[in-house]
Amino acid sequence: MTRVARTPSQVVEDYLKVIYSHTEWQDEPITPKRLGERLGLAPSSVTETVKRLMAQGLVEHPRYGAIALTAAGEAEALRMVRRHRLVETWLVREYGYGWDEVHDEAEVLEHALSDRMLDLIDARLGHPARDPHGDPIPDAAGAVPATSGLLLAELTRGVSGAVVRISDEDPAVLRELADRGVGLDSSVRAGDLSSGAENAIWVVVAGAE
Repeated sequence: MTRVARTPSQVVEDYLKVIYSHTEWQDEPITPKRLGERLGLAPSSVTETVKRLMAQGLVEHPRYGAIALTAAGEAEALRMVRRHRLVETWLVREYGYGWDEVHDEAEVLEHALSDRMLDLIDARLGHPARDPHGDPIPDAAGAVPATSGLLLAELTRGVSGAVVRISDEDPAVLRELADRGVGLDSSVRAGDLSSGAENAIWVVVAGAE
């Protein structure tokens, strides 16, 4: 994939979005090292940008500690999260993109669309509350729809549930799940483990294991 050069403001937006998303579904705070891994950047580059974000009042970063968003940083992060997830939803619904194809396109378009265009897309889509992967879409005021769920690995055998969110970190996993008929709202049941499969869980979807 050809990388598109980002402006300084786009770099800031991407940093804030990644910091927010890192702790959206789990409690472990994000460190500069982990932030660099998520962004594919060298530690020295991350350190300099985090200093800029601190100077702008967007993040807090105590020495040797984790990075946390300030109230202003979180508001800006939610603005970008809204843009990214609306664009992903738009591409899937209106242009036939697969849910495994939209992330990189949204990374570019989220910076280019005007607020007016984004509001029109939101209205055309019927103000969706979640993106194609089940992540909540903040509204224009920054309010995030309430979500709850349980990790599939934590299901007790024989318990059924519906899929509410699937991580989009690995497109290959999304393609495999789609091939197996697993998507948002799919009804799943944790089945009995077969012998010799201590670390595996059988998932029953539409009667198939």
